[in-house]
Amino acid sequence: MCRRPAWNTDRLVREFFTPATTGEWAKGINPAVEVAKDGDDAVIRVDLPGVDVEKDVTVEIDKGRLVVRGERRDEKTEEHEDDGVVRKFSEVRYGSFHRSFALPAHVTSEAVSAAYDAGVLTVRVAGAHKGAEPHRIAITSN
Repeated sequence: MCRRPAWNTDRLVREFFTPATTGEWAKGINPAVEVAKDGDDAVIRVDLPGVDVEKDVTVEIDKGRLVVRGERRDEKTEEHEDDGVVRKFSEVRYGSFHRSFALPAHVTSEAVSAAYDAGVLTVRVAGAHKGAEPHRIAITSN
């Protein structure tokens, strides 16, 4: 038996900020993202340790979507010894990333601010959830 998930108001609110998965995003790195509601604001935190955000990250609104894109660049991972080259072991992934989140129609670029601290990019969308509560529609009979 196939069960469909129940529709609820939490789901309605979360779907405003559903990350998009695109081919470009899938080929690069995948930074962890947290989306939270803070009053009427949406707060999006993106883990970007080791990324030069001033040089390699952009935050923009494009066609009704909040887009965060950038790149974690590979630094030299080689050390030279007298008899050759030694490579360091690394579990860190390098490459480009692209994360995209749907925005409510009333959000403008003036409502968006971004800050970077301790490896985390925090993007605040002021008033994103304003008016996001469901409204019951009266049903009339003919």
